[in-house]
Amino acid sequence: MKKNMGTTDKVVRILAAVAIAIMYFTGAISGVTASILLVLAGVFILTSFISFCPLYLPFGISTVKKKD
Repeated sequence: MKKNMGTTDKVVRILAAVAIAIMYFTGAISGVTASILLVLAGVFILTSFISFCPLYLPFGISTVKKKD
């Protein structure tokens, strides 16, 4: 797997996952919505740590900064 996620992309995903977790643990979200968002948060964390997003492949997207 070639990395296709830059630092900013990873930070935004981790912050979104943390925000979802906070909303879940404070009771702001519940039920099916909470379950779906928690799975999404898990995917965000996983893709951030491996620096690869499979959904970027078909579209040819890469947020990695190119070296000169």
